[in-house]
Amino acid sequence: MLKKVIKFFYMQMLRIICKNCYETRKTQTPILLRHILKQKVFGYNRNVYWPVHFTSIVTHPQNICIGIDTSPGYMPGCYIQGNGKVFIGDYTQISANVGIISSNHNLYDTRKHNVSQVIIGKYCWLGMNTMILPGVELGDFTIVGAGSVVSKSFSDGYCVIAGNPAKIIKTLDKNECIMFENNYKYNGFVKNSNFDNFRKKNLNV
Repeated sequence: MLKKVIKFFYMQMLRIICKNCYETRKTQTPILLRHILKQKVFGYNRNVYWPVHFTSIVTHPQNICIGIDTSPGYMPGCYIQGNGKVFIGDYTQISANVGIISSNHNLYDTRKHNVSQVIIGKYCWLGMNTMILPGVELGDFTIVGAGSVVSKSFSDGYCVIAGNPAKIIKTLDKNECIMFENNYKYNGFVKNSNFDNFRKKNLNV
């Protein structure tokens, strides 16, 4: 009984103090108080507009557009490089130690970067230690096996890819794929209904 009372008062406090924490608590990438403290107070990934683990690195977040309930770098050890442009669709999940690279050094002058873009669709899942290289496009419902290096596009989606370089190992039945939605929709810390205005004011994508 005491536990229920404590939980009730905790949830009420959470609702008052941190509305987005309360509303995202049952999602795949919930906003936690520690994200707000570490990012907004202590300054780890301060300019990133979505929750990120303090061991992950995100560069040029203004060039990265994320969908609903999608937080690249939410898990530890990720490197999300926004030198070029990165687009990630709704409800895409990204595991630990994932790299998403949107530019490469010039072969003849390594001081320069050849800028590209990465597009990852909705409802994708990038397994642990995955590397997504510049210019890659992954369609909706693309699942990338752990440890894979994705060097070419799989824009049709609805598949499982794996290996180095990644290849299709299984095709998914579109009729079996579930396009779920959250009750409360957030693009990172930003409520989805406000995201278009936020994007116009703060992002280059």
